[in-house]
Parts: sequence; structure tokens; C-alpha cells
Amino acid sequence: MGNGAQLSVTDMRRSTRHPVDYPVIAEHRVEGDMKLHICNISAHGFMIDGAPEMSRGDRMIIRLPHVGRIEAYCIWTTEDRAGFQFERIIRLDDFMAMIGELQPNPALRRRG
Repeated sequence: MGNGAQLSVTDMRRSTRHPVDYPVIAEHRVEGDMKLHICNISAHGFMIDGAPEMSRGDRMIIRLPHVGRIEAYCIWTTEDRAGFQFERIIRLDDFMAMIGELQPNPALRRRG
């Protein structure tokens, strides 16, 4: 069995995405540290806007509240956005705690 996440893009797109406004410094293996802006996140991955030039398959490590360091890889790009899939699914309790911190305004949080 291969290493890393075994989710398809379709599976990832079904998960609930939460809008956030979260700047993060990512560790890219070739480019070094990169400043990114996460604009939505799910238990399976995240989307950035204002994306630097990157390619599908690029891997990076980010640090998230309550989750810690997690690796993700680029699964799609457009002119200024990119979508990433985590190498593992974030546990529900860690994800809810993280969303509570990333979305301090309860009106932004999805119910259920």
C-alpha cells in the first residue's frame, strides 16, 4: 500500500469547507519558506488565494492550531488560487477545535 493520503479529488470536494482568513508560513522542500493565505479549509485539505507559482503535486508542510505540523500536496491550481490535500485526515475533535480558533466569529461556523 502506498504512503500518504488515498483520497480522490472527488472525495475531497464532498467535505464541508469552512471559510477562514488565516496567514501561514509553509515549508516547501525546494522553495523554502513561503507565505500563504488559507481562505477555506476542511478536514481533508485547504484552498489558498494569492497563490505563488506552484505546480500540481508540490508538497509542503504547514502548522495549524490544535493539529500541529501537517503535510499537504497541491492537487489543483488556477491563476491565483490553489487547492491542497492533507496527507492525512484531521481528527474531528482536533478539526472542531481548530475551526473554533480560526473562525472566532460564531456566525461563520457551519452547524452540524
